[in-house]
Amino acid sequence: MQKRAIVLLSGGLDSITVLALAKQQGYQCYALSFDYGQRHNAELVAAAQIASDYQVEEHKIIKLGLGSIGGSALTDEHIAVPDTLQAGIPVTYVPARNTIFLSFALGWAEVLKLHDIFIGVNAIDYSGYPDCRPEFIKAFQNLANLATKAGVEGEHFTIHTPLISLSKADIIKQGVALGVDYQRTVSCYSADEQGRACGVCDACRLRKAGFTEADIADTTRYKLTSKYQR
Repeated sequence: MQKRAIVLLSGGLDSITVLALAKQQGYQCYALSFDYGQRHNAELVAAAQIASDYQVEEHKIIKLGLGSIGGSALTDEHIAVPDTLQAGIPVTYVPARNTIFLSFALGWAEVLKLHDIFIGVNAIDYSGYPDCRPEFIKAFQNLANLATKAGVEGEHFTIHTPLISLSKADIIKQGVALGVDYQRTVSCYSADEQGRACGVCDACRLRKAGFTEADIADTTRYKLTSKYQR
């Protein structure tokens, strides 16, 4: 039987790389994205295009109301996305986001009767989010095998995090080697409706630095007002 997996697909740089890796490893992929109340839907447009390009078996976009609880610059219009680096956990952290996303992926995995879930979390070049750490992934995998019918019946779920110990530059190098077109992705926290990046938020800074360190041309589309616009 062909291996099957759910891949969490945000439409960003990391998630497209994970999808490309899962396909390379021979997985039949089911993509899962979330409309969770983020400031823009450009990343979801990108995710849909990526899912089509990679010919996934199915692509679901699940609507969540995380904006109703707020607490993050990504879901609350009253909290500005910072354009300078912040110490500690930044205001762009979305409370419990990866826990919620993985829970939906786990539920779909039970329905599809598959046992592998891929997520593009990274513990090296990231913004200090607690739900991107190896400790969190290990804890969630333990939960998955305790809290599900499949787990109780002896099945075993694996949460795959192939990027967790890679720098952003190494992620980009790996993606380029797999033929990934990063121009199709949207990573920016403040992207416009066309998916053009601001160039100054944490996500943009990490992405830009990754391309520079990898010595690979940055094909990201920036807003005309961005200092990175060519």
